[in-house]
Amino acid sequence: MNVDSIHPADQLVTIMDRIYQYGMTTISGGNLSIKDEDGDLWITPSGVDKGALKRKDIMCVKKDGSIEGIHKPSVELPFHQGIYDARPDIKAIVHAHPPALVSFSMARKGPNYKLTPHAFTNIAGQIEIAAYAIPGSEKLKANIAKEFAKGGDAVILENHGIVVGKNNIFDAFALFETLEDVAYLEINARKLGVPRELSRENLQMVTSYRPNELEEFTVTNRTMEEIEARAEMCNLIQRLYSRQLFISTAGSFSTRLSDGSIMITPYKKDRKNIEADDLVLIKNHCREQGKTPCDLYELHTKIYEKHPEVTSIIVANPRYLMAFAVTDVDYDTHIIPEAYIVLRDIHKVPFGIGKGHHEMIVGKLAKDNPVLLVENGYAVITANSLLSSFDMLEVAEYSAKALVFSKEVGEVINISEEEIAEIIDGFNLVTQ
Repeated sequence: MNVDSIHPADQLVTIMDRIYQYGMTTISGGNLSIKDEDGDLWITPSGVDKGALKRKDIMCVKKDGSIEGIHKPSVELPFHQGIYDARPDIKAIVHAHPPALVSFSMARKGPNYKLTPHAFTNIAGQIEIAAYAIPGSEKLKANIAKEFAKGGDAVILENHGIVVGKNNIFDAFALFETLEDVAYLEINARKLGVPRELSRENLQMVTSYRPNELEEFTVTNRTMEEIEARAEMCNLIQRLYSRQLFISTAGSFSTRLSDGSIMITPYKKDRKNIEADDLVLIKNHCREQGKTPCDLYELHTKIYEKHPEVTSIIVANPRYLMAFAVTDVDYDTHIIPEAYIVLRDIHKVPFGIGKGHHEMIVGKLAKDNPVLLVENGYAVITANSLLSSFDMLEVAEYSAKALVFSKEVGEVINISEEEIAEIIDGFNLVTQ
């Protein structure tokens, strides 16, 4: 998305609507701002429904201190001004009270960003904690500005919420969303057992790994199959986002076309707003001109090479399913018929990066084991259609959510082996 082409007021309305719709603030909670190139500060209003903001509601605090708009600026205007003064590189701020991060703010600590590579690469070194002070006060302004002056882009407010500052509002939202996602992951993992973070060696691998650079090729024409696949993938990617199976900067999806080419999600494109032309075609180990595929394109390619029956792959980090990937607790699908029928048995493999690890994953996948968890990494979903891979991920996450919830209900009684055998026979399921 070209931020420069969107008016600051429209940017704030778009992002606040997104925060509200995805349950990360309330009608009265949170505030956003943008400092434009003229030095004017655009900010959400005080006392206006955050779920129904319009462009006319956004307030402008001019560089000379005068105020334009039909409301009052947010009561938190002082700390926004304090952040911009302390950090001239910051041009946009997100402040809200998302439930998972608020729970960490009450404990006065940050979530563990070493649980997954995505969290580590996007959060490491950026979280500070600001001492409590009453909202809207000069004391809170000073406390927050002091923490941002240290150089990080995210500050947890004791017993309050979170503030994120970046160069633009979309990047600020992406970091905000990643923080809330890993906070949920840690909470879910603690319900299951003890969260296990990535080792120092694994973190070094994460920091140093770069996928091979692909040469480019020029697309001369698009087949009807490709055009239809692009439209279907975009629809499903946006649904994956709306179902919180993807976040804006994480989650990869691909399909193999009949000529053997692969279409895959691009590198660092907002999954909510992805468009058909954003998807990247890979053919003969070359990438579509002017486009960069997501980091895990090599894994997708290896799976397709080894498994001719697979035509769709999703690699994702949903917050309930991943709770099993960051603990020593096994994900047992012998809980309801749907889980076993759709997912079969789900195995875990150790974390790793690169060619050798990809080959291990490829070797573990099979028709009767189409889903795999990589410890502290991601879930791999393989299927014979785009819709089937979507369904499998959704069932995996919803069943994982039920298992996490069950920890507060009582002992889980699984379907017996005899009943599993009956399911296999009744639904003609493939077994090795």
